[in-house]
Amino acid sequence: MRTHFIHDRKAIDAILKQCKTCYVAMSVDDVPYVLPMNFAMDGDRVILHSAQQGRMWETIKKNPRVCINWTLGEELAWQDEKVGCSYRVKSKSVIIEGTAEIVDDFDEKERLFTQFMTQYSDLPFKFSAPSIRNVGVLIVPIEKLSAKEFGAKAVKPWNT
Repeated sequence: MRTHFIHDRKAIDAILKQCKTCYVAMSVDDVPYVLPMNFAMDGDRVILHSAQQGRMWETIKKNPRVCINWTLGEELAWQDEKVGCSYRVKSKSVIIEGTAEIVDDFDEKERLFTQFMTQYSDLPFKFSAPSIRNVGVLIVPIEKLSAKEFGAKAVKPWNT
């Protein structure tokens, strides 16, 4: 079983579309913190939302650099059932690094809320003014992107 890099952006976007949760890693004063979050994509930006207070917000305000991970798949596979080192979890993973930006503009927050809901539903949504004002929205422009497929079947050479 092999690990392959995924370079095709459409393949990466297809992985992201299938995921419902991402894991946002951040740190302040050398203290790491990882938080599972719902998300959506807006082109080359990740949309995140939450309450506007708490540990995440305090961390982001002090250090907006984040790393976000998505993992799809949990099928156990092995090359030899009796060899522990041959076991693998077949999965696909995407990692994005970037700098989180807090969105305060009401109209942009409303647009991002609408985009956000497309990750979870095809229904049209309306949002009340208080919900837009009272929920925090972050965007993370992609600065670095990588993706891999783990546990892929090895391709046999033509000459074997």
